[in-house]
Order: sequence, then C-alpha cells, then structure tokens
Amino acid sequence: MVRQERAVRTRRAVLEAAAAVFAEHGYTAATVADILKTAGVTKGALYFHFDSKEALARGILELQTDQVVPEREIKLQEMVDLAMSVACRLKEDPLLRAGARLSADPVGRGQYGSAWPLWVGVLSEILTEAHRRGETLAHVVPTEVAEMVVSSFNGVQLFAQMESGLRDVEHRVSVLLKYVLPSVASPAVLMRLDVAEDRGARVLAEMAPAETQTDTGAAEQGRGPVAIPA
Repeated sequence: MVRQERAVRTRRAVLEAAAAVFAEHGYTAATVADILKTAGVTKGALYFHFDSKEALARGILELQTDQVVPEREIKLQEMVDLAMSVACRLKEDPLLRAGARLSADPVGRGQYGSAWPLWVGVLSEILTEAHRRGETLAHVVPTEVAEMVVSSFNGVQLFAQMESGLRDVEHRVSVLLKYVLPSVASPAVLMRLDVAEDRGARVLAEMAPAETQTDTGAAEQGRGPVAIPA
C-alpha cells in the first residue's frame, strides 16, 4: 500500500510539473528535461508512468473534467457553478491552464486530442436534465447549448489571459453567463440563478474541508443572486 501511494503521488507530481511547463511554454516548446527538472524526479520514474510527452498531455487533459460541484435544486445552477469554479481555479491551477492551452493548440491537439469534447459531454448531461425538468426554454437543444458555452468560455478565458493574465477571468465569465442564460433558462429559473463573479470562490469554499467552511459561513449569509438582464 505504501508503494502504491508513493506511485500515485509521483504520477501526480509529474503531471503537475508537465502542466506547469506546458502552460508556460506550450506543447511544442516544452521538453522532457524541463518537466523532469520541475518535477524533481528521475527519468525512470517519469517513463514508468508516461512513455512520451504526448502521453503526459493526454494525462493532463483527462483530469480537466474531474471537478464535481454540489447538487443544486436548480440544475442550471450546477452548470453556472461549474463554469464559475473553473474560472476561479484557472488563476492558480496549472493543470487547468495547461489543459486550456493544450486544447487550443492547433498543431499539438492533432497528436493528443482536446478537453473540449469532454466539457461538452459534461455540460450536455447537465443541460439535458435541466431540460427534462422544464428549467430551459422549449427551443433549447442541450448539446448545442453545451457547445456554445464551451466555445464561448474558451474564447473568454483566452481574452482574459491575453489582456490581464487571467486576473479578471471570473468577471468576464460572469458577464458571459449573464447574457447567454436569458436565451436558455425559463424566466422563473433565470431570476433565481446566481452568476456573481465571486460565485466560483464561494462554491470552492463550500467544497473545502469543514474547518475552512467556518471562516466563510458568515460571509455567505445574506448574499443573494445577481439579477440577470431579461
């Protein structure tokens, strides 16, 4: 068990190091030597888990949709929570930043794929259930909306990366959702959705260990949803 746990930790360390290198330099310019130096592991340890740079990229992409947000009374709020929590994590999480860069690489993605289809699948599932519950407008096609949200999110995060180094990415994603959701959600659901730019931080705090929730509980009280323009 000890050896197995050590192997899991090593694999994760290698992936995080590769993510940091890919996020900074891109797939083509990144080298295995850079990744080894960042990870602080031997070449043998790296190749035990990943036989190539391409395999490292695929491993990073497979982790992109690991996050699960808490279930909500309104299913569309889960889509919002997922988008906003990812926006929040993008600022600090090299795995997500690397996944975004790898997925958008017009050359490299032909070798290792993209996380975009995974995200479309996740959002399609949420939207399909929301549609079944009557939360969406009658004309909504879940897969089409999922593709629109994924493509728009990636455009927004790229814009934020270029303009502010992602410092305002949560604000920009909040604005995106504020103007997209009126064409998706029924009026009764729309007015109850919380798309505030700090929504992602609050969702992540809710998912943190119980001891950290104590500090954020007081701040949560009295905070209501932000109105979405009809």
